[in-house]
Amino acid sequence: MTDAAELRARTKELLAAHPPVGTDRLDFLRARFDAGLAWVHYPEGLGGLGAPRSLQAVVDAELAAEGAPDNDPRRIGIGLGMAAPTILQYGTDEQKRWLLRPLWTGEEVWCQLFSEPGAGSDLAALGTRAVREGEDWVVNGQKVWTSSAHLARWAILIARTDPDLPKHRGITYFVCDMTDPGVEVRPLRQITGEAEFNEVFLTDVRIPDSRRLGAIGDGWRVAQTTLNNERVAIGGTPIPREGGMIGKIAETWRERPDLRTHDLHQRLLGLWVEAEVARLTGVRLRQQLAAGQPGPEGAGMKLNFARLNQEISGLEVELLGEEGLLYDDWTMRRPELVDFTGRDAGYRYLRSKGNSIEGGTSEVLLNIVAERVLGLPAEPRTDKDVAWKDLAR
Repeated sequence: MTDAAELRARTKELLAAHPPVGTDRLDFLRARFDAGLAWVHYPEGLGGLGAPRSLQAVVDAELAAEGAPDNDPRRIGIGLGMAAPTILQYGTDEQKRWLLRPLWTGEEVWCQLFSEPGAGSDLAALGTRAVREGEDWVVNGQKVWTSSAHLARWAILIARTDPDLPKHRGITYFVCDMTDPGVEVRPLRQITGEAEFNEVFLTDVRIPDSRRLGAIGDGWRVAQTTLNNERVAIGGTPIPREGGMIGKIAETWRERPDLRTHDLHQRLLGLWVEAEVARLTGVRLRQQLAAGQPGPEGAGMKLNFARLNQEISGLEVELLGEEGLLYDDWTMRRPELVDFTGRDAGYRYLRSKGNSIEGGTSEVLLNIVAERVLGLPAEPRTDKDVAWKDLAR
């Protein structure tokens, strides 16, 4: 089995053959992928070496010390955190070879076509239809709250292929080319003024059957891999102590003694401790991930992430008083990234409201934690065995 010493040796070989200074950024990233140093726990030939996931830190540290470029992981987070694990688990060998390399290098941005106007919290109720015509599927429907759709080349898509089956069983999972005719992306302007999200209209979009992931009708099971990874990606991102939103308010507290009160101090201390507990819990979760696929525990991390962000940003606005009500930019922008720490307190307060919706609403995640982590009785579901076409809408 590949160990840390071998990974360091391979990394030094990569750096010798492709010095970061003087090597084109994309050429370096492609060479890193081909050397198996992209994600070391992936199989050989797919950017990895079949090594333990925990050893990725060895490679990353060696490369960072030499100033090597990274693949801008925040920009391509949907591809890295959601599409790639799903492709790895359910894709054919051809799909893996074709899709994973440009995904990891950032040449192709991905988005997620899951939620719909009538199927958000109850995602399995989705109504976008895919009808088989020869070797193609013809897709019609509408998706909503699609991050990065205005930038994406590819999308992971779930659509209903059999309306006569109960809602969880008549769904199939596809890879959709966002440049195909019939794909229309429209911006959704948010409370922050920017349009980070989109609605996507699919009109007679033809998807070859070769772009299907998993079996026909098995899309809900495939989607669970995506969703479990999404919640870990949102709630379990590695950060240093006082990273993220708690760091911003702590910085303000230290620099502005004129704003301090005893009550605010006590509340800030409580949130600081909770943020540190969440950070260390994230470390444990990532250690568990090194041994296998993410499970429902990621729902708990994402729940806590949303609550903490909202409470911290609310306290920050309260600390700043009138200054906290200021908001510097209502311009209609189409950002590539959500910038929580580079903007002002007003932005953080407004944007954090979406944290309890994106990646699964807090209400749904509470049910997941209750049933799949704590083993509590499931809520009654009267529509579980009813054909989708017979459901009230």
